[in-house]
This record gives sequence, C-alpha cells and structure tokens, in this order.
Amino acid sequence: MSDRKQFLTVMVVAALFVGWIGWRGFEVTDLNAQLKQDKAVASYPYQHRVLRVEGDTAVISSLRSHSVSTQKALTSVFPGMRYLADTHRDWQKAERELAQVQARAGDIILATGHVKRVRWELDENWYHLQFMKTRYDTTF
Repeated sequence: MSDRKQFLTVMVVAALFVGWIGWRGFEVTDLNAQLKQDKAVASYPYQHRVLRVEGDTAVISSLRSHSVSTQKALTSVFPGMRYLADTHRDWQKAERELAQVQARAGDIILATGHVKRVRWELDENWYHLQFMKTRYDTTF
C-alpha cells in the first residue's frame, strides 16, 4: 500500500472515531435536555443527569447508593432536616419525593427509545462540591 493510501486510511479511521465520540456527547446532551424539560425533575433541588451511555444503558447520577443512605442524601439536599427526629413525617415525605423524582428521571430516559436500561451511579462529585461549599462558606 502506498503512503498516500495509508495516510487516507488513517485519516478516515480517525474521522470515524472523532465522529463517534461527538455522537456520544450529543446523545448525553440530548438526554439531559429531556430531563431539564420535565417540570418535576428540573425543579428538584438535586439535578439528576445522564453521565454517559454505555451501549443501550444510560448511567444516571444519583444521591444514594449502597454506601450512602437515603438519610445522608436528604440531609445533603435539605440541611435543615438533620435536626429532625428519624420518626418525623417530613422524612417519609422527603424519601417519597426523592424516590418519585428519581423514578421519573429514569422513565423519561427510557421513554426516549434510545436507551433500554438505566443504571444509577453515586454522584461523588456532587457530594465533594457540597462539602467544599459548606467548608468554605463564610456567611453566617
């Protein structure tokens, strides 16, 4: 194969790769736009978002996981709740609302038809930013 044909082959492969990466970014952006258009999901204090798409699975950010309790998640979103007793009815209401918003976000993504499954991933970056925000907040 001549140098010119070899160069063209490499350029075509590189262009396809860049196009594929761009498409994946567009797909995530499009799915996140769908979440922002929903009033219930968009108005919740924590913004669920698609982090990436792996095959037919969308990976969506979440405040809770096996290692982070719902109570910790909720006190991160609603700091005033940390002073409520565990049996206070506002805990049940907040847990129900978080579960409903998260389920709604998953349903929106599945309804697009681009995705067959949803996987939830702990949003460690959000927790880090919240920690930094409270650590360096000088307002009293």
